[in-house]
Amino acid sequence: MPALRRRPDQASRRTPCEGSGTVSAWKLSGEADKKTVQAALLAHEDAWDFPDELVVSGREIAEDKPDDWILEVWLDHKPTAADKRAVSSLFAGKAPAFSTEKLPEEDWVTLSQLGVDPIRAGRFHVRTPEHPADDTRVDFVIPASQAFGTGQHETTAACLSMLDLMKREGLVVRNHADIGTGTGLLAFAAMHLWPDAKATASDIDHVCAGVVEDNCKLNGIAMGAGSGELTMVIAPGTDDALIQARAPYDLLIANILAGPLVELAPDFADVTSPGGSLLLAGLLQTQEAEVRTAYRKQGFRLARRVTNGDWSILWMRKSRIR
Repeated sequence: MPALRRRPDQASRRTPCEGSGTVSAWKLSGEADKKTVQAALLAHEDAWDFPDELVVSGREIAEDKPDDWILEVWLDHKPTAADKRAVSSLFAGKAPAFSTEKLPEEDWVTLSQLGVDPIRAGRFHVRTPEHPADDTRVDFVIPASQAFGTGQHETTAACLSMLDLMKREGLVVRNHADIGTGTGLLAFAAMHLWPDAKATASDIDHVCAGVVEDNCKLNGIAMGAGSGELTMVIAPGTDDALIQARAPYDLLIANILAGPLVELAPDFADVTSPGGSLLLAGLLQTQEAEVRTAYRKQGFRLARRVTNGDWSILWMRKSRIR
């Protein structure tokens, strides 16, 4: 069973719940062009022996300079020579010069989300508590927290829009699961769209259980095992007795990374009902062919695809006959 990872904030972070919430006191930063930084992020995704304590992210420096990017590495200790060598190894050519910065003793995941603007995707409005509700849309409050998933990242927002499209096109869902849930946002959206369905959310990181529970309280979402209630599970992928027992699922959501998506294809097929749907995200457009091939081998066909920036979001449907 592969480790479950996500791609938040145009990044590749080696934390299973979209951020572990550890206190990070140091940061390495290096600037390069977009192509170079994205190649380093992909190398990080594939480097399974990369030090777990180094949290790697990449982003554009400014909206008016989309080709100028920065690679940032967050640490809870002063970077060592070995740390710097590990980061430099992500670059096929010459690595950029990295600056070292001492940070305040704060939770960097929370700090990274403070002040984020609300987003609108489909019928949904997602905001932090500092912003007012939008009464014209389905309003979710997702505070800055120890888990990513406030809806700011292009893949999360596009998943919300895709869920909205699924509902508008008449998809019937009686049982759904969000694998790698983070804050629980995508599970919450599915619960709104199909209020009578059974709902399961899972993540590999224990910190997510408390985050999801708090967010359920904020958004008036009941936790439990019945219809219209959310069951939270800590598990890698679908490797859990409860996830297996609640299968098969009419809808399975996974906004993680391309590598794990490919490896999890057989497992996802095993727990998806005939005719059921997958919502797959966290993959770059350049990785789409590999992901689609993996799921086609498991009896899935493409129902819809959308792109948002460099990312692909796929709605796959399982054949009723194998």
